[in-house]
Amino acid sequence: MTLSHPASPADLSAEYMTAVMGEVFPGVHVNRVSLIDAKSYGEQMVSTAGRALVELDYSPAVASSALPKRLVVKLGRGVDEIMAPFYSNEVAFYRRIRPELEREPEIEAPRCFGGGFAPETGRFSLLLEDLTARGAQFPNVTQTTSVEQVRALLDTQAALHGRFWQSPRFSTDLSWVETHLAGGVADLMNGLAPAYIQHEIDTVGFKRELVQKLRTTGPELLAGVQAVQRHQAKLPQTLLHGDSHLGNTYLLPEGRGGLLDWQLMVRGYHLHDVNYLITTALSVADRRTNERELLTYYLDRLKAAGATAVPNFEESWREYRRALVWGVYIGWLTTPVVNYGWEINVMNHLRLVTAYEDHETQALVSELL
Repeated sequence: MTLSHPASPADLSAEYMTAVMGEVFPGVHVNRVSLIDAKSYGEQMVSTAGRALVELDYSPAVASSALPKRLVVKLGRGVDEIMAPFYSNEVAFYRRIRPELEREPEIEAPRCFGGGFAPETGRFSLLLEDLTARGAQFPNVTQTTSVEQVRALLDTQAALHGRFWQSPRFSTDLSWVETHLAGGVADLMNGLAPAYIQHEIDTVGFKRELVQKLRTTGPELLAGVQAVQRHQAKLPQTLLHGDSHLGNTYLLPEGRGGLLDWQLMVRGYHLHDVNYLITTALSVADRRTNERELLTYYLDRLKAAGATAVPNFEESWREYRRALVWGVYIGWLTTPVVNYGWEINVMNHLRLVTAYEDHETQALVSELL
């Protein structure tokens, strides 16, 4: 049976929740759904999908099970064909990869209790754990993030990258995982996204002048992103989060870091994730002081996680600096102010553009053109 996924939180019925959860937990029955809170596109930190916090009442037969009383439900923006590749990709991650991340050593990501994607409508849903029940905090660039907290997030990245490092499974049961060069998300990024990004550059003053500050243009940045992706596709590959800016992370009381919002999950080059995290997570001054040490720390953790033939520091440092072009162009030029608000949008741009200049990224990218 193909489920008809709701277009809004108000449509989250007990029947729907029973059907979705029943695919993962056979026999579950939800008697009642209480909507506690809901955020749609453009509200607070809501970007490409809406979120609802719901409280569930189960039938007595499952009341004592491990099923949580509260869930966060992630929903699409109504019928949205443009965002469909993102939604499909994230559902695939949670249904086909997330369960194995619980294997020791566990890789921290939200637990999923069901979900699906309907290609005919572009609608989807994901029933995710309420991370606040574990005391999670959700950092953003308006707050100070410590070097130690960044290390905790790098631990999780290294565990993920090490688990899937040069995995032969990318030719077998994980052959469906997209790359930066092929797949629905790549088609969107190389098809519709450039015109949208150019519109942002043309109409949003601070974005236009930041691009001018770099003495470049939208088309030149796009060519650079594509050149780096072609180049790094020839280097060691692993499973990436794909969109690991600080706002897509969480921190737990015991000091662990987690990754959420897996819409851009992809097979690619590990330093794509690492650069985007470090560059957005730290203030300009803290990044300049600590990023070499943090890259060294990550490489050591990557080896400890089982990765072999890891590139040395100098090679990694060079590719780390090249990877910045994606964060500048795709990461935040594509992000409208309504998604996160002015301060978060500007701060991310400022950190990325400053690092781009510090690292002479344009010169490194030009070598590939």
